[in-house]
Amino acid sequence: MKTPSISLRTRHLLLVAVLTAVSCYQPVSNSSGQSNDESETSYASTSSETAEPGNGTPDSGREKEENQVESSGGPVGGGFRANLESNLKRNGVDPASAIDQSNAVESRILSEYGAVFLTSAVPPPKVMFTSEAEVSGFQSKAGVEQANLGGTSIELQPKAMAALKKASEDAKAKGLSITPRDGAEAARRSYSKTLDLWNSRFLKALDHWRSKGRLSADQVSKLKGLPIKQQVSEVLELEKSGIYFNTFFNNSILYSVAAPGTSQHLSMLAFDATEFQNPEVRKILAANGWFRTVQNDEPHFTYLGLMESDLPAYGLKRVSKNGGEYWIPDI
Repeated sequence: MKTPSISLRTRHLLLVAVLTAVSCYQPVSNSSGQSNDESETSYASTSSETAEPGNGTPDSGREKEENQVESSGGPVGGGFRANLESNLKRNGVDPASAIDQSNAVESRILSEYGAVFLTSAVPPPKVMFTSEAEVSGFQSKAGVEQANLGGTSIELQPKAMAALKKASEDAKAKGLSITPRDGAEAARRSYSKTLDLWNSRFLKALDHWRSKGRLSADQVSKLKGLPIKQQVSEVLELEKSGIYFNTFFNNSILYSVAAPGTSQHLSMLAFDATEFQNPEVRKILAANGWFRTVQNDEPHFTYLGLMESDLPAYGLKRVSKNGGEYWIPDI
């Protein structure tokens, strides 16, 4: 028996039916990563600086399985300075405008506090801010997020805050807590606050060394009247002869308080934790990108947003002091 042939018109009708069915098909949405997408979107809307080259869609910043550490693009060869310059450029900052390599104060500050320039958040655009206007301008551009932690309202950059809240949740799951030390100032600070803290050590030390006969009345008067950057320079120079300006007059003032305009708190990438002595808390903070980067400042943690195992490749070295570890520039 002959198989009936299908007419051209019939074939056409069948094809239309198939295409219509395909166009009406709606795939089932995958909502398994919804919460992560929402947190990334929330952060991106907070600041125009949050979209990073090469990061693609919000999904590319999805949390890793065990922590919230994010990639900053990966380390480059050449050690700390090369990675610092790479990260500044990635954020649209000319390294030459950020760091005056010929300035002894800036070079010293960079060696003491410079790890913050490697952050996967928004790094400070310069080693030393010189006014309240510069600080507030940067903070506004970087984005400010507020949260209540342990009954205290604090402010940080959005990425840093997200990682700190995640660390707090991880700590709670283990019956621990992570809380601000000394209130709101544990996080964001103003330029004037760093100036007040500097003077609390500087002026007290001037009185101390004047009473000991190590400084004259004229020297004290001259030091008080110097512009802040020159004042810091003179203080560091005096410390070479044993005239120290820290709390106990036995070490550098930089191990007691940051020079005005240089504190990592100005960049909203620093957090002072009450529970800093607990090694398990330090481990949780590290798993979420928070590390101690300022030697002798035990409660102080810096948000780098990097994996601890990668820190040496970024040009940081681990230093052990008083039973704790610090990651500082390997310069």
